[in-house]
Amino acid sequence: MYDHIQISKINDFIFCPHSIYFHEIYESFSEKVYHDEPQTAGRLCHEKIEKKEYSTRKNILQDLEVASLDWGIIGKIDIFDVDKRELIERKFHLKKVFQGNKFQLYCQMICLQEMGFVVEKLTIRSLKDNKKIDVSLPDEKEKNYLWWTLERMRNFKVDGLQKQKNPKKCARCIYAQLCV
Repeated sequence: MYDHIQISKINDFIFCPHSIYFHEIYESFSEKVYHDEPQTAGRLCHEKIEKKEYSTRKNILQDLEVASLDWGIIGKIDIFDVDKRELIERKFHLKKVFQGNKFQLYCQMICLQEMGFVVEKLTIRSLKDNKKIDVSLPDEKEKNYLWWTLERMRNFKVDGLQKQKNPKKCARCIYAQLCV
């Protein structure tokens, strides 16, 4: 048996494995120590969801804890409209959908399906610019790539950690000053 992977960490791992390592170190500190403006804005956009104040309709599930024993993943969904069978992930501002954003939705979908729900539509809501971004359902190739990524996360070792090769990513990383 293996430890379950937090769905919220998949995008960070794909961005740079260093960020997961440093996030684990700082997790016990106040977020003010290591969060920049984008992380704080992202946290604020989830407040209505976490308080279950987004909607009072019974068909809207909010801040639901989900898990998949088959995939070894756990997390929370933002919004699932049971009637429309639509899974919605809210982001403060998203200019481009990255692989990690898709994987986050795919994992949430997999968990919901394992829990007996039917998911037919995946959506990301960018709140700052009020954009709705549709994400296609994963095909077998994408599911295999997701599985491979999860296995990389499970087998990741901090020793021998190599510095990120993409300076653009480092420039956007809140942990950049800590990297060697």
